[in-house]
Amino acid sequence: MATCLRYPGKVVIVTGGTSGTGLAIVREFVRQGANVVFCSRASGAQNGRAIQRDLQASGCPGDALYQICDVRNESDIKRLIRVTLERYGCLDCLVNTVGTSNFKTIDETCAQDFYNLMEINTVSCLLTSKYALPYLRETKGNIINIASIFGVIGAKHSVSYAASKAAIIGMTKALAIDESKYGVRVNSISPGYIWTTLMKKFINQSRNPEAAMEEATHTSLLGHFGAPEEVALAALYLAAEGTFCTGLNLLLTGGAEVGFGVKDRMYLQSGSSVGGNSQGFSSKHYN
Repeated sequence: MATCLRYPGKVVIVTGGTSGTGLAIVREFVRQGANVVFCSRASGAQNGRAIQRDLQASGCPGDALYQICDVRNESDIKRLIRVTLERYGCLDCLVNTVGTSNFKTIDETCAQDFYNLMEINTVSCLLTSKYALPYLRETKGNIINIASIFGVIGAKHSVSYAASKAAIIGMTKALAIDESKYGVRVNSISPGYIWTTLMKKFINQSRNPEAAMEEATHTSLLGHFGAPEEVALAALYLAAEGTFCTGLNLLLTGGAEVGFGVKDRMYLQSGSSVGGNSQGFSSKHYN
């Protein structure tokens, strides 16, 4: 019996898509029969083209096309959408995965740091959505924005990052209201700690990587990191089966935000062994 594909023939743009959760999303959608256009800045072009070749040679039922696109540049975004339409004729889904982080206190943060983070994380979602929506309205398609648990509950030393991700969640809900009259659904996913190359680098750069790894592992009720493939499956569900979902922010965290716990930083810094649902890595590892 032939396997039933979950998104056959659908046309998807994934911003980012050359590493981490973005790459996992590209791979899963192609495996499920979608035609996926994914992008990165020019510095990632060699890797992007290699991913395209690998996917096209893999025997997956879908197709993959890599494009250079700096999502801070409106002309690049317009070209990305134009290339997609020229190749595949329509657009069914936009997945915004591009993002970066900046973990600093407000005293260490200058206005330009804040602007830069908002431009990459938040303004890019606005612009890709703006230029994709005329075509998504034609297909009654959907948008999926990758936000973060930090945009919901905050975290220490993340004033800029948390603000950028909270803005994505708010934008998602507002856009879902506006676009409902066209039949376009707009949702977001807020992952917790997902085991990616970037996460590994972040932990290894901490003062005590072993302790940081131990603490990060146990921030979720399930006691382990999430996998990029799990984020990809959540995105696929929202695109393919979650047809009554719009304005949703899906928390993909292993339950990290659940539970009453000790959060007093002064108390935790005193060396108490009593833990809780503290938000972010503890001060003793990252101060």
